[in-house]
Order: sequence, then C-alpha cells, then structure tokens
Amino acid sequence: MRQVLKDNLALQGKVLFLTICAAGIGGTFQYGYNISIINAPTTYIQTFINETWLQRTGASLESGVILLVWSFIVSVYSLGGLTGALIAGPMAIKLGRKTSLLLNNVFVIIAAVLSGFSRMAKSFEMIMLGRFFIGINAGVSMNIQPMYLGESAPKKVRGAVTLTSASFTALGLVLGQVVGLRELLGGEESWPLLLASNVVPGLIQLITLPWLPESPRYLLIDRGDKESCIRALQKLRGNGDLSSELEEMLAEQAAIKGQRAKSPWELFQNPAVRWQLISIIVLSSAMQLCGNDSMYFYASYVFQEAGIPYDTIQYVIIGTGCCELITAVTCNAIIEHAGRRLLILGGYSLMAVWAIIFMVALSQQSQISWMPYLSMACIFAYILSFGIGPAGVTGVLPTEIFDQMSRPAAYMICGSLIWSNLFTVGMAFPFIVEGLAHFCYLPFFTVCVCTALYVGFFLPETKGKTLLEISNEFNKRNFKAQTCERFWKGPEEIKSTML
Repeated sequence: MRQVLKDNLALQGKVLFLTICAAGIGGTFQYGYNISIINAPTTYIQTFINETWLQRTGASLESGVILLVWSFIVSVYSLGGLTGALIAGPMAIKLGRKTSLLLNNVFVIIAAVLSGFSRMAKSFEMIMLGRFFIGINAGVSMNIQPMYLGESAPKKVRGAVTLTSASFTALGLVLGQVVGLRELLGGEESWPLLLASNVVPGLIQLITLPWLPESPRYLLIDRGDKESCIRALQKLRGNGDLSSELEEMLAEQAAIKGQRAKSPWELFQNPAVRWQLISIIVLSSAMQLCGNDSMYFYASYVFQEAGIPYDTIQYVIIGTGCCELITAVTCNAIIEHAGRRLLILGGYSLMAVWAIIFMVALSQQSQISWMPYLSMACIFAYILSFGIGPAGVTGVLPTEIFDQMSRPAAYMICGSLIWSNLFTVGMAFPFIVEGLAHFCYLPFFTVCVCTALYVGFFLPETKGKTLLEISNEFNKRNFKAQTCERFWKGPEEIKSTML
C-alpha cells in the first residue's frame, strides 16, 4: 500500500512537472528570450537598415532616421504584446487554455520566417513585422500560461506552480543573452538566424504539450464536462482521492451557475470585484513603472565606468539576467511559506531603498572613485529585489482573486497595462534621463513606495486559501459601504417601528 502511494505521488509530480515545462518553454520563456536577443545585433541591424535604403534609393539615411527606425523595431514588440493581451481572453474562453497555447505558436513561426529571411529579401520591414508577431505570441502566453498552470495545480502548491511563469521568463532572458554572444549567433553574419531562433522553443511546445491535460477547472466550469475534468485530474494527480478538490470546483461551478464569461468592461462595472480590480491595476502597472527594465539600459554604462573592459561587458550583463533567474527560482521555493503579500511588499520596499542609493551613486560617480562599483551593486540588488516578489507574484494574483468567469478578462486588463506601460517607459525613459539626469530614478522610487503602501494596507494574503475564501475576504471590503449603511439605518428603522 505504501509503495502504491509513493508511485502515485511520483506520477502526480511527473505529469505536473511536464505540464509546467511544456507550457513554459513555448510560453513566457519566449517573452524573456525575445526581449534579450534583440540587443546583441543592434549595430548590425542599423547598418542593414542604412544599406537597404541606400540600395533602394541611392541615398543614405541620416543617423537620426536610422535611430528612429531602430526604435520602432524595438518598440513594436510592445504593440504586438498589447494585441496579444487583448485577444488572449477570448482565445482562453473559446478554445481552452491548452489549445490557445498551442495555436499561439503560429505567431512564432510567422515571426521566425519573416526575421530569418529579412536580409535575403533586403527588407528591414520584415524585421518590424516579425517583432510585432512575436510580441503577439508573448502577449498571449503571458496571460494564458499562468491561468492554465494555476487552474491545473493543487491548492497547496498553486502559487509555486503559477510562479514558474516568472522563472521561464528569466530563463529566456538569460539564454537570449547567451545565444546573442558574438561567439554564438550575435555576430554580423548570423544575426538573422538569432532572430529566427525563437522558433525552436515553439516547436518543442508543439511536440510536447498535446500529450498533457487541459485545465480541469476549464473543462468542468466553462464546458460543463465533468468526465473530462475527472480524467484530467487523474492525469495530474494520479489515482488518489479527488473528492475534496472536485467538491471545491463543483462549489465554484454552483456559485457562478448561469453566468457567462465576463468582458473587461463588465469587470469595471461590477462592484463585487472592485478591490480585486484595483489590486491588479496597481500591481500590473507597477510591474513596468518600477523601472526594473531600465536597469538593463544603464548596465553597460555603469559597468564601463567601473572599469570593466568593453569586450567583457557583454559577459557581465549576463549576470544581470542570472540574478533575475536565481531570484525567480528562489521565489518559487519560498512562496508557499512566505506568502504572496510579504514577497511583493518586501520586493518593492527594497527597490525603493536601492533606487535612492543608485541615484546618489550616479551623482557622485565622477567625484568618488569607488562609486561606480556601488552603482554596479545597486543594479544587481534592484534586479534581485524585483525578482524575489513583484516579477512573479503579480502574475499569480489574477488566478487566485478572480473566479472562473472573470479570470480571462482580468488577465486581459493585466496584460494590456503591462504592455502599454512597457511601451510608455521605453519611449519616455530617454527623456526622463535627459530631464532629471542622475535623479532619473525618482519617478520609479515614487512608484515603488506607493505600491508597497498599497500592498501593506489593502492587499489580503491568498496563500493556501480556496478561491471562494479569497472572494469572501475581498467582499468584506467591496461591500463595506453597504454594510455600514445598513448598520446606521438600523436604529432609525427601530425608532420608526416604536412610534
């Protein structure tokens, strides 16, 4: 009997692990990978843009125009991501979580073909279009992958399983930096192959994910297919007792009986999810407005000022990606012990501290010889603090604080904010640097402090709670005004009856 139990647990862990890997490698891995691979061939692509225009018109482009075209190539990724976030909700509802992830690889294949053959076709527009399509892929996967994993995981490890989305993002970031080295695919001749290399993880997902189960919650609550739900649970959990988990899902199904999937606009109109909505708006906005991605912008400059040789900087920058990967994996290990609230609160509080030190170090960099090393330490510390909580836990919360009918719309709102703010910060940051100079992190410091205060005062802990228990906690705040109103009306009603 004991051996059967061990075999059952081993099977459960194996299938869940394979589901995590198959969803992640073609999911949020692509987001991190495609953010980092575009950095290595910057100079080569800018040269290609100029040479292509020269062949077409017989005239060279001005440096400002080349920079503008290059900026659009980089930023169109965010516009694609926004598009992906907007279509992810309808896809998840109509096609299911797993099928949506599989079909999402069509965008990867299109992007790889466009980028891979761009030099052969002498068209930098193909790179732009390819970046847009890979952005759509990233926008879809960043919404649907955590939804799929959160609905497939048992309650006791739901946070850790959903948080693997952040680990795969960090893994993609690091591997993109490694593959982009000049010795590998970051050279002058191989950059089209580098941009097309994102097709590999997409193909891996297409081969592996079809063998794994669909989200049990989607099968039962959205499609009403109890038999398929039980089969999916048996694949994920083994042949143990599924009655308590099935009972919880049936209770949620009964609670939302007769309802259809909500649209984002309906969430804004629904007072029963007011504080859930405020929470994801604050945290999703802070994800990009906290300035973590801008630290990568400063990395080369700070490392150069610290005396690191130019040819070596590309290897040191890999260390920044490794920081995010280490903290994402660490967060996976401790989230079920520390809880969600503490990790987010601690992450933003530490980032606020490092932002102050970083600005002081930047302002004194030319006067004090060891200040560049302090700036360098702040970059690593800031990225570590972001990775320990905000980077991953933010993606977990919509799964835990919204019911099955509201969850896709909630992820659409989250994704739209993340991608819109990524685009905004990318466009605005050079002007912020120009206007505030060494104090350019003051706006990001303000965002970190305000977010930490919000989490400290208003966000409840969700660790180890069922979706109905979490909803009840939010309802205490959502309907607080009505409760108070009823309380104060009570004495008047009593007085009128006495008269």
